[in-house]
Amino acid sequence: MLAVTLPFLNEMVALFVAAVAIAYVCYRLRLVPIAGFLIAGVVIGPSALGLVQNQELVDMLAEIGVILLLFTIGLEFSLEKLSKIGRAIFVGGGLQVALTVSIVTGVLVGLGVDVRAGIYTGCLIALSSTAIVLGLLAERDETDTPVGRLSLAVLIFQDLAIIVMVLMVPILAGSGGSTGELLGVLAKAVALIAGVLVLARRVVPWILEKVAHTRRQELFLLTVVAICFGTAAVSSLAGVSLALGAFLAGLVVSESHYSEQALSEVLPLRTIFNAVFFVSVGMLLDLGFLVERPLLVLAAAGIVIVVKILTTTGSVLILGYPMRIAAATGLVLAQIGEFSFVLERAGRLAGLSPGGLGEAGAQTFIAATVLLMLLTPLQMAFAHRFGAFAASGPLGRLGDDIELEGDQENVDLEDHVVVVGYGPAGQRLVHVMQDRGIPFVVIEMNPEAVNTMHEEGIHAIYGDASRAGILEAAHMSEAKLCVVVINDSKIAPRIIQQARFLNPTLQIIARTRYLGDMERLQKFGADIIVPEELETTVRIFSHVLGAYLIPAEEIDRQVKMLRAHDYGVMRGSIQEAHLMVLQGLDEDGMHTRAVAVRAGSPAAERTLADLALRRDHGLTVLAVRREGRTIASPAGDFLVHTGDRLVLVGTAQKFAECADLFRAPVSPLANPE
Repeated sequence: MLAVTLPFLNEMVALFVAAVAIAYVCYRLRLVPIAGFLIAGVVIGPSALGLVQNQELVDMLAEIGVILLLFTIGLEFSLEKLSKIGRAIFVGGGLQVALTVSIVTGVLVGLGVDVRAGIYTGCLIALSSTAIVLGLLAERDETDTPVGRLSLAVLIFQDLAIIVMVLMVPILAGSGGSTGELLGVLAKAVALIAGVLVLARRVVPWILEKVAHTRRQELFLLTVVAICFGTAAVSSLAGVSLALGAFLAGLVVSESHYSEQALSEVLPLRTIFNAVFFVSVGMLLDLGFLVERPLLVLAAAGIVIVVKILTTTGSVLILGYPMRIAAATGLVLAQIGEFSFVLERAGRLAGLSPGGLGEAGAQTFIAATVLLMLLTPLQMAFAHRFGAFAASGPLGRLGDDIELEGDQENVDLEDHVVVVGYGPAGQRLVHVMQDRGIPFVVIEMNPEAVNTMHEEGIHAIYGDASRAGILEAAHMSEAKLCVVVINDSKIAPRIIQQARFLNPTLQIIARTRYLGDMERLQKFGADIIVPEELETTVRIFSHVLGAYLIPAEEIDRQVKMLRAHDYGVMRGSIQEAHLMVLQGLDEDGMHTRAVAVRAGSPAAERTLADLALRRDHGLTVLAVRREGRTIASPAGDFLVHTGDRLVLVGTAQKFAECADLFRAPVSPLANPE
């Protein structure tokens, strides 16, 4: 039997092994993974070890990574959000591109470079990295901040501008092209966007609704991928960039109730192909050229940073934003983008080169671009400090009286309850929490139940709660409680395990029909397991309300009333849930949690003074529960043991920041069977 060989298999293995190894080293050094992928590309590229020679294959996989990245960014936005930054897209983005091209062209012409080469170089520099900037913003959870929204706006315009720029290349090279062709492609782009709007409102939500009702996750995934690549392909036929088409596809899906589940399905694919993209960029760097002319590369990179900061900051200031926001946005976008490589290749075929310097100009451009991409994570980390520094100068008062666009949006959930399942027990719990004013969100896989909840104004997410992406959409890292009330005994352990990993300070309450499952669910991280169906609802009520500091005697009285007459109240109308309305919920109760100290976690077997919870994390220890005893106001030399429960007070953000202290060394991917 002959073995089937893949000619590119060894290269793919080298690519992924190098990416994993170097990304892990970067993780240990507290560098972002993107930096590791770029360095891995340099190491395995043709100018270093030369482990990967099939650049065409890598470029193809990298293009898929860009498509998936832009698709997921579109999923996290919506047409409504996009409409709010329309002015920033066309005014801010337009000014940024125009100013950059004008300044670069003017400087180069002054140095004796041909005006056509100057315009071409200005177009190369005007583009920023959509993949890196949006990826880092998503990783830092800053996509929906003022800087994040403005960065997205400018990047969207740049992706639109690349259409015009590519069409301008033959004109600049004097080898063809016309204004009529340019206007024709622009008309196709406008028609594509109009078609996407129709799909978003009419067609795609209907398709996803029908697919979701099949309850087949593999069919749902295939549908989402078909929408993503189908829209990208149509956009390519219309002369629009694949990346912009993928972003529009994400916007289409974001208009349905199923965007969170779609995002959770695509994220693993995006991670793989996105890593390939950044590795492919690193492979372009010629180390020999960098060693021979380091000053030229550094000078080019420095000039790009200065020009991009000035033009982007100025454009955002003209929009009316304050200096601190404008300067921070300028630093975030101070690099050259991946689509500049597309433009550079088009120019090379037409006889154009960066700065009119031929091959030296091309290599300088590539080296400076890779260097700036490596610096982008650092720039983003210092962006807000840079903005504050710029605001302290003479122009710092600009825009101070302008209300920031979109800043009045709803605050994210925090100190809330995540309810997994909307069966009878979940419904009763939800209505009790509504009456009490306790914040919550429901995760449910039944599309009909999700639609019903949306009609009733209940915050509900359609999706598989065993997926990290769905739990993150429910803000699990800021949640106080997770209540798992589903009937599936196979999936419940996975949900509990993922929730425990994402938020070690979380209290998890789970239901089960069988006493034999109690020990297994505790093993996977559940704090309280409640057996039997009717008793489940009563005890979940008591645990949830108790976590919000409702007086114990009030809870006991209400529980006795519920159990009386053979659970008559529980079997009655949901409207009778108002009987559970109790007194005593206050702000302190909202921010109090009993956090379990698990074996192997950094908090175990250390003193409170060593943990420095108040000094370093803003959390105050009220008491410690140990073996049925309550130790109030423990001193700094108190030694925390495995199994203790620390009663802490602090904001949801502080609990999220200290998660690593209480996270046990258990993989979230262990087999729950």
